[in-house]
Amino acid sequence: MAPSAKNLVIVESPAKAKTIMKYLGPDYKVVASMGHLRDLPKSTMGVDIEGDFEPQYIPVKGREDTIADLKKSAKSAKTVYLATDPDREGEAISWHLQQLLGIPDSEVYRVTFNEITKRVVQDSITHPRKIDIDLVDAQQARRILDRIVGYKLSPLLWKKIRRGLSAGRVQSVATRMVVDRENEIRSFVPQEYWHLDARLRNGASVEFLTRYYSYNGKKRELKSIDEVESVKRELENAEFIVKTVKKQDKSRNPAPPFITSTLQQEASRKLSMTTRRTMSVAQQLYEGVDVEGEGTVGLITYMRTDSLRISEEALKAAGQLISSRYGQEYYPGSPRRFKSKNSAQDAHEAIRPSDPFLTPEKVRTSLTPEQYRLYRLIWNRFIASQMSPAIYDSVTVDCEAKGHVFRANATSVKFAGFTAIYEEGRDEESDEREIPLPDLKEGEKLSLVKFIEEQKFSQPPARYTEATLVKAMEESGVGRPSTYAPTVSTILDREYVVKENKALRPTPLGEVVTKLMEDRFKDIVDIGFTARMEEELDSVEKGEKPWKEVLREFYGPFDSALTSAEKALEGEYIKVPAEESDEVCDVCGRKMVVKTGRFGRFLACPGFPECTFTKPIVVEMPGKCPKCGSRILQRTSQKGYKYYACERGKDCGFMTWDVPTKDNCPECGKTLFKRSGRGASKPFCINEECSRFLPEDKRGYKRKTATADASAETEKTKKTAKKSTAKKTAAKKTTTAKKTTSRKSTKSE
Repeated sequence: MAPSAKNLVIVESPAKAKTIMKYLGPDYKVVASMGHLRDLPKSTMGVDIEGDFEPQYIPVKGREDTIADLKKSAKSAKTVYLATDPDREGEAISWHLQQLLGIPDSEVYRVTFNEITKRVVQDSITHPRKIDIDLVDAQQARRILDRIVGYKLSPLLWKKIRRGLSAGRVQSVATRMVVDRENEIRSFVPQEYWHLDARLRNGASVEFLTRYYSYNGKKRELKSIDEVESVKRELENAEFIVKTVKKQDKSRNPAPPFITSTLQQEASRKLSMTTRRTMSVAQQLYEGVDVEGEGTVGLITYMRTDSLRISEEALKAAGQLISSRYGQEYYPGSPRRFKSKNSAQDAHEAIRPSDPFLTPEKVRTSLTPEQYRLYRLIWNRFIASQMSPAIYDSVTVDCEAKGHVFRANATSVKFAGFTAIYEEGRDEESDEREIPLPDLKEGEKLSLVKFIEEQKFSQPPARYTEATLVKAMEESGVGRPSTYAPTVSTILDREYVVKENKALRPTPLGEVVTKLMEDRFKDIVDIGFTARMEEELDSVEKGEKPWKEVLREFYGPFDSALTSAEKALEGEYIKVPAEESDEVCDVCGRKMVVKTGRFGRFLACPGFPECTFTKPIVVEMPGKCPKCGSRILQRTSQKGYKYYACERGKDCGFMTWDVPTKDNCPECGKTLFKRSGRGASKPFCINEECSRFLPEDKRGYKRKTATADASAETEKTKKTAKKSTAKKTAAKKTTTAKKTTSRKSTKSE
């Protein structure tokens, strides 16, 4: 072999190749396979079921040139290192590469990088291992299970419901979860209850608010207005006293660093990023980004993980950074370690910054806005996880009159601790109130200022969002870190589920398919069964069970159910009911229905072909139009920006960029709005006649200054002038060219 031959390192993506090349030096050539190069065929099952589930792998169509180039490079290389991602799928890609390139088992060098940093890359290259065939078999089992379910069930759905449908082992369960939640909402019966608040005054004439809590030592909930009025009558002219005052320090510990599911949830809550987009941007941060002054750097550890383990080096670096950046009191003195769930594979660390000292501010100019926001989220969460607890002064006051107790709570921050940089988001708003309290002493007499009652109704469970669906899948054991995002994306792409604002709602198609699956294939859509299948795949990965045995155990009952379903449904065609909307056809007055076309969902008149009227789907927002009381609809401008307008359009004329909320102004009773865009903002009133009206310039929007406007105008003028000059030059060249051509023509004549 020629002495100039290099070591070959094969990764999946060019970005990853670029980062690793920087750390390995001139003796290594790093190339990208661009993902899978060998897989099951698309046009056929590709699995010999009669032949004990033997897969029939073929080179991926269209990748012939890449395969040829890799074979050529591998043949001339000293050593071939297979450096695909450190998970089941990455292991399988390396195994397929070995088979395609004809590398003997004795010459296989498999390396993995939990983080793409110089230390880890160089250390991994010097400690290669063999391909872990148990990981490969677990991936093969998953792939073939999904292939069998998809290729056997999908044709049945085509025959009985609609062509082009698909069924999947995990996607069917996820769809069922959304359908089950919708059924819970439909069957929910609201229960009435009341809040009774007492505004009290102490001897220093300071007023404060308390809420009805208990009677004669037993907690009591008021169920009706009669019960409220009864309490008010009993306490008419009664004397209130401060029964107890409890003061204590409460501490709150930080959340652990991210794993895949919690990253997807928090990115959805705080950054409004879909699960698919979150993983795509995280992949970019993992594989490497060109950072000014640093070169190409892998900014985070591997993002498909369910482990909360953190390396000792990272824990030490976090402690040093916290002490130097925030002060010694913000570091608890020793690293904080978190315990992973029993079901966690623990193959990788939690998601964290590769180098904690690369703060978000240092890399901001080198990242796209999305990369920066996600990196900042990951960095803040990790650093906060190693910080001191937050300490709160908590006061609970019980005020009693004739055995009835009204309670007030107040909490103030004594020491910010980890909350100085990060607080975990919530999926649902809390009903708890934080009300300032005067200094009160036990036995102190109080006077009643007034009672305030409010009727409430229990609320149905909220529809899933992408974040809460991923959370529910994780808690139920359905899927694994690598499958959450593809599963959610699939059920949305197939239109079994649609997204309204952030909420996921099943379509009639999704409900019909789920009903068929529940009736005929209970195991496929059974959450417990699917979770057990994941455990079976985990046992294959651990080398505890042969992968083909898992397939045999699954296929027997599945094949029987399929045969039974085909017989039972012979000659039957299941109609998907039209999804009726609240919109009325502008031409004939019928209620319009939702249809799907080449460009997505739209509203159509059900009177087709007599009436062919269609229009785009509109999203109804909470609240009412402040001008005429009609519905407020979400619209999209020609440039793609969302705004909110009255459903009556020009007849009313109301339009705003501010987002309507479900709450009404306590002063004028009209709908409150909040600032559009990311980040928390308090609702405000936009009714100019209301005393709570908030002018537009005080709503928190970033406004261009006069200087900025002038600069923009100057720049615009320059561009216009430049274009004009370019046009004149082009015209001049054209005229000159014509004259030259004319002269040549004359000469030739």
